[in-house]
Amino acid sequence: MRKLTKWLTIILSIFLLPFESFQSVAQTPISSLNLEQAYQLARANYPLIQQKDLIAKSAFLTIENINTAYLPQLSVNGQASYQSDVTSIKIPIPNFSMTPLSKDQYKFWGELNQLIYDGGIIKNQKELQERSSLVDDQKLEVELYKLKDRINQLYLGVLLLDAQLVQAKLSGENIQIGLKTVNAQLVNGTVFKSAALVLDAQLLQIDQHIVELKSNKKSLLEVLALFLHQPISETVQLEKPIVSNLTDATIVRPELKLYAYQDSFWHVQNQMVTAKSNPKLSLFAQGGYGKPGLNMLNNDFALFGIGGLRLNWSLSNLYTHKREHEVVALNQKINEVQKDVFVFNTTAQLSQQMEEIKKLQELSNIDEKIVEVRTNITTASKAQLQNGVINSNDYLREINAEDQTRNNYILHQIQLLQAKINYHTIKGNQ
Repeated sequence: MRKLTKWLTIILSIFLLPFESFQSVAQTPISSLNLEQAYQLARANYPLIQQKDLIAKSAFLTIENINTAYLPQLSVNGQASYQSDVTSIKIPIPNFSMTPLSKDQYKFWGELNQLIYDGGIIKNQKELQERSSLVDDQKLEVELYKLKDRINQLYLGVLLLDAQLVQAKLSGENIQIGLKTVNAQLVNGTVFKSAALVLDAQLLQIDQHIVELKSNKKSLLEVLALFLHQPISETVQLEKPIVSNLTDATIVRPELKLYAYQDSFWHVQNQMVTAKSNPKLSLFAQGGYGKPGLNMLNNDFALFGIGGLRLNWSLSNLYTHKREHEVVALNQKINEVQKDVFVFNTTAQLSQQMEEIKKLQELSNIDEKIVEVRTNITTASKAQLQNGVINSNDYLREINAEDQTRNNYILHQIQLLQAKINYHTIKGNQ
């Protein structure tokens, strides 16, 4: 028994080892990521994507069912009846007598129908199902496209926090330089203890700010990891997107394809209205057993059979034919109006976004000049602090001013990048 348990353990270990290895590989946190990869992972792992296969399978099965209309259709019927009177011959005929038919009659028969021409109904039913499947699938694409906005916000939010962390550490380094100078002056007795304490307090505030920034970054990465369905390392390196080609304002959003598919659907629906008014032609064969059979002069049970060509033309469809065409035309017009409204609103958004890009570009250009000036001022204040021209409060004021300037520059840079990415997202991908 122990040997059996031992061998089972070995066998299970052999089979589970690849699975465990796969799990460990699959759960390895992402260490580097770019925006396009984030889009692809979010799309592939979003629960809604599962509907694409379901839509395709549903359309396939429905079309297969529609195709069965071309197969021979067999029906089995039975009937037992009692009637108040039957056909009889009351004229006396010499040397001839006929047993009158029974008032209770029985009939059991099967009928086989083979469609020859249905006026185009089956063809249009299949096309309608195909168009409906395309519409449903494209609606799904529209919903999946909205994921980009969420990924953009999370991805750029992390980039902003990374840049702010770098700036906070740089500001801390500048204060450390000043603190080193003040501590030396304190030893020489040229400054009071409070001069160093002011800088120490500021360093603690920066440490506190860094803790807050890291916590916010961790929160954003956790949400991003949920969308990507993969763990993300806290030290992940996010590639800064390079956005170009802002001159092309051609709209290629998935909504436009949806409107095109919907228009195609109504076009086929219009053909279906016409097809329903066409005549139908089929072959039929009937065979059965009953009393009486086809010979109405024979009151006994008998086999019978009949076959031929059947024409069916329901003229009642002509009553509603014109109005149904009008309804389809109205739906096509509604679809066209919705498309025009979408294009108008999207064009307005693109125009507004372009103005935002120009504004942020100008602000960033000015930020660069301000940062350069503020950096020079900080450099000069370091020398002034060392020479005792200014005190630690004055030095700290210049450090904070540079820090604020750099943070404004960082914010405007990320906002500019986000505005460019939003422009492409609003426009759609080629």
